[in-house]
Amino acid sequence: MIVVGAGIIGLATAYKLLLRDPRAGVTVLEKEASVGSHQSGNNSGVLHAGLYYKPGSLKARLAVDGIRQMTAFCVENEVAHEVCGKLVVATNEAELPRLRELMRRGAENGLAGLAWLEPAQMREIEPHVGGVAAVRVPEEGIVDYPGVCRALAAQIEQRGGRIALRARLRGIKRRPSDWIAETHAGEFAGDLLVNCAGLHSDRVARMAGERPALRIVPFRGEYYTLRPDRQYLVRNLIYPVPNPEFPFLGVHFTRMIHGGIEAGPNAVLAFAREGYRKSTIDLRDLADALSFPGLWRFVARHPAMSWSELKQSVSRDLFATALRRLVPEVRAEDLVPAGSGVRAQAMLPNGTLVQDFHLVARPGALHVLNAPSPGATASLAIADEIVRVLDTACG
Repeated sequence: MIVVGAGIIGLATAYKLLLRDPRAGVTVLEKEASVGSHQSGNNSGVLHAGLYYKPGSLKARLAVDGIRQMTAFCVENEVAHEVCGKLVVATNEAELPRLRELMRRGAENGLAGLAWLEPAQMREIEPHVGGVAAVRVPEEGIVDYPGVCRALAAQIEQRGGRIALRARLRGIKRRPSDWIAETHAGEFAGDLLVNCAGLHSDRVARMAGERPALRIVPFRGEYYTLRPDRQYLVRNLIYPVPNPEFPFLGVHFTRMIHGGIEAGPNAVLAFAREGYRKSTIDLRDLADALSFPGLWRFVARHPAMSWSELKQSVSRDLFATALRRLVPEVRAEDLVPAGSGVRAQAMLPNGTLVQDFHLVARPGALHVLNAPSPGATASLAIADEIVRVLDTACG
């Protein structure tokens, strides 16, 4: 079997395949020099429990299962993590109905211990939080996802699997009984092909003969951290109530597993699929995005949000203004520029974002074409789903 991509979902898939059958002969192909180099190692490090997701969706089902599997995996493999809980905050009266709906969704999705908090109760948990009400999600937490990737890689190799690094994919050939993956590190053969290539998943699918209508459009999420002397403003995780008119969640606060408080991210078009800096431009990636009609329809559908996110990207003052909705005492001078991540967002030609996880199965192959947040948290559960679909589709 060949798994393309040694991000957290590719690694989790290889791990689960080997748990099911130690003789599976799994090879994971990774173009970088280490595992988890992109989305898996450049995110907020949050364990998401499944509060936001539509009941019955793949996201909702796999997030709840996934956070419990991930927590157990971290315990068993001594990966740094902490189940610290999260507050989701309604900043004004208009957001209260949406917050109540989130609580209802969370309960329907199977989350335990959800609690509605009034302002005095909120401030017992987060003394500096603003807002008029909150829901506490006790099962959520923080984790070292690069550490998870390293632990998964170790488990794969202990079980006889192989991880081929610096093996950038050049092409894929289908033969009657197997696949040949041509890489810079040589050729690899396997009876099954699992595409977990994240930011490049649509391109890998096309190499394998698929013609997906969707396109991966890269959105960069930019973060700040709070200055050390202002980190007392946030104890754990403080999140907003999402606006249903906007496709992205909005900025929030996260305590990081190795120390510090992160604030963000925004969401702006990246000029490269691996464009972690504003100055990084890949002409092929940029042309790919700008020539896609779906991007322009997306912007036309969300002009105010697109303009607001762009302004926040260039103005620390505006970024701080957005954060003050959650923690009123935050000032622009409290924010120190930090890293960025790039979200591999699948988009349809009509400009709609694919919100749920999206797997495409074919005889002998499976393509993971959309696995945004909570993809890292749910990775072990997504891997179970991949194995189940492979068993169904490929016999």
